[in-house]
Amino acid sequence: MAMQTGENEQAMRKILDMTRFISIILLLFHCYYFLYTAFEQWQFTSSFTDKLLRNIRDTGLFINFYRSKLIALGFLCISLIGARGRKNEKVNYKEAFSYLLSGLLLYFLSALSLLLPWNKVNLAIIYMSILSVGYLLMLTGGTLLSRIIKQKLRDDPFNLENETFPQETSLITNAFSINLPTLFRYKGKIHKGFLNVISPQRGVICQGSAGSGKTAFFLRHVITQCLGKEEPFSALVYDFKFPDLSIIAYNHWLKNKDRYKEESNCYFINFDDLSRSHRANVFDPLGMTDITDASESARTILYGLNKEWGKSRQGDFFVESPINFVTAIIWFLRRYKDGRYCTLPHVLELIQIEYHLLFSVLRLEPQISVLINPFISAYASAKEQLEGQIGSAKIALARLTSPQLYYVLSGDDFSLDINNPKHPAVLCMGNNPQKIMTYGAVLSLYVNRILKVINQKDKHKCALILDEEPTLTVELNTVVSTGRQNKICTFIGLQEVAQLRKEYGKDSAEVLINMVGNLISGQVTGDSAKQVSERIGKINQHKTSLSINSGDTSISKSLQLDYAVPASKMANLSSGEFAGTVADTPQQKIEYKAFHCRIVNDFDAINKEEAKYKPIPIIRRVDQQMIQRNFDQIRKDVQDIIHAEISKMSDDPAMHHLLLAKK
Repeated sequence: MAMQTGENEQAMRKILDMTRFISIILLLFHCYYFLYTAFEQWQFTSSFTDKLLRNIRDTGLFINFYRSKLIALGFLCISLIGARGRKNEKVNYKEAFSYLLSGLLLYFLSALSLLLPWNKVNLAIIYMSILSVGYLLMLTGGTLLSRIIKQKLRDDPFNLENETFPQETSLITNAFSINLPTLFRYKGKIHKGFLNVISPQRGVICQGSAGSGKTAFFLRHVITQCLGKEEPFSALVYDFKFPDLSIIAYNHWLKNKDRYKEESNCYFINFDDLSRSHRANVFDPLGMTDITDASESARTILYGLNKEWGKSRQGDFFVESPINFVTAIIWFLRRYKDGRYCTLPHVLELIQIEYHLLFSVLRLEPQISVLINPFISAYASAKEQLEGQIGSAKIALARLTSPQLYYVLSGDDFSLDINNPKHPAVLCMGNNPQKIMTYGAVLSLYVNRILKVINQKDKHKCALILDEEPTLTVELNTVVSTGRQNKICTFIGLQEVAQLRKEYGKDSAEVLINMVGNLISGQVTGDSAKQVSERIGKINQHKTSLSINSGDTSISKSLQLDYAVPASKMANLSSGEFAGTVADTPQQKIEYKAFHCRIVNDFDAINKEEAKYKPIPIIRRVDQQMIQRNFDQIRKDVQDIIHAEISKMSDDPAMHHLLLAKK
């Protein structure tokens, strides 16, 4: 408000007082003129006032009864316009206008009292009393109006209106995009929009606490849209709560399998219901091309069984030793008879062979001599140290010696090359929340081997859909950073980034989070909420401050940059409500990348669709005898390998030096 000096305020006050005084004088002249008989009886008349009154009458002021009253009212209104009463938050328009309307009614209806058949003097007293009360009520109402605080602060305790921003309302599609209809709030209205994930090749993280809706509102639509494209994706679906996502993937593959240019299949890996599980060798020779692949596999399986190794003890002697030992076993079987026995069950059984026999056989493979020499030396001189080196690996891997696991891991129903252009496939891998440690390690090995195979040029486009990804031990940084050019889209579902830090360590988790181009977040708290808030960024928000003192109100308005979606708001999102940012491409620009919206789900249509779903088919009838025969055969295979190679070395004098004596 404009600054005013004391002299200006004093002059303004005098003008207002003068205007109000003129109004009162006009009203007195009105009463004197129209009630002259009463004033005469009261002996309040004089020749001077009569002469003055005649001069005023000649101006036309008293040409009718109401003219003088209206002019007096006009001067009163002028005086009230400039009035500046002390502000009071309790004064409101209802109270002020009640005084004004009551006063106006009395002011004008007071003339009706003159129609009463009473004495002129009494009528004059009644009329002037009513007129005076009406005048005072109007004066009081006008004063109350000047005391009302006209600049009201918004009744928005959570700053909802300020923290809204424009979002994308156009549907932007391409061969890779995931598009979801949304509703968002902006400028006090609800608008329809679209969440356009047009560049999933740059990685997508969908996070949210349990029940926030990341599966129902996002991941299920990822599956249905990837498999419903004009040219459907090949896909790897990690189903933490099997078969929730797997049955969706299977039915939409059935619905759209004719759209693939080549023959496609849908495969399942499930360790609980073997009749509905395919069998696949996780050490598929296609992905095991050199000894580094064996090393990565050994590291994955051991890290999956010993989570702490991957975080704090990497490089430790008692961590690297078991990894090197398992690497040697894997690579020996890969080289032996062109990988005929290179399966994880054969590795697990071979590790349990007595040291003197095992090391004698391993010495036959020159490529692993560097790996096994320290163990052979320890066997010859310090057997207790040897147990310390490889005992942890044997104990951890012993948890996998299950006939059910052996059955699934020793078959070859399909190749891990799921994005082969000549035979694209959808692979659904099911975990069991009650057996996370055991199944998670094996499934992690599957995923890592698949990532190695599929991340190559000239392959079919592929979607990696990993629900509850922190339950796996998977190196995703490479596929997110390099898979884009190989048409690999990575969708990572998790509850919050703290899970990644817990499972992978702070550094690896931060690299992955900062690398992905699309972040879609439901209700989260703590650091997860802060990161989303900072990623969305700040917007200009209107700020108004109101200061009240004895004589004036001070109103300050400003534009300030503040977070569009504060961390506190992220912690209070409803189910189905998401915030985050998406990435665009050079060919398709997105004007508004940040979003805070509710994803629209037609649950009635979804329920009708799910009611028609076909169950996951029975692959083959499997009974306990089949499982046990397979288990026994693997053990026999390992015994035959050891017996054959030891016999060969015993019969060949040139190889006698490779045999180790039993200690």
